[in-house]
Amino acid sequence: MNHFNASRQPMPAQRPSNTPGSAEARKLAEDLMDAMNALLGLIERETELVRAGKVREAMMMEGKKQELSRRYVVAVGQLKANQDKLAKSAPELLSTLHRHHDAFRAMLQVNLTVLATAHAVSESVVRGVNTEIQKRNVPNTYTAAGRRATPGPRHITPLAVSRTL
Repeated sequence: MNHFNASRQPMPAQRPSNTPGSAEARKLAEDLMDAMNALLGLIERETELVRAGKVREAMMMEGKKQELSRRYVVAVGQLKANQDKLAKSAPELLSTLHRHHDAFRAMLQVNLTVLATAHAVSESVVRGVNTEIQKRNVPNTYTAAGRRATPGPRHITPLAVSRTL
């Protein structure tokens, strides 16, 4: 469904080099790829749900998303700590990881855009409801100059919103 799915496919196995530490470097790279793929799959699903207006279902994925995000951060940390080894033992694998990570970041940006749009729309709806409530609570009076009187603080009623969906 997404144009990023092709970039998420596992890369074909490359011939292992005989450099010491190559297996360790590949293991670190595989861990990062697995973490990115799992997180990306979840984020794509969340994006689809939010676009479809199923925010409650998307919110239920939060625990899994946090777990996968932690796994991703740990994998990135381990890879950064061993980046020199990886650059020496498997430079082609490092460039493959960079390309995969670029696609990953692009999909994250799409997700953030969808979430920001949903947030802006919901905020606009709440502000609109509040405006309508305030109009009903304010007495419709005029000043001596014939202008509409602005309401005082005692006429403004706070809006209570339940954050539980």
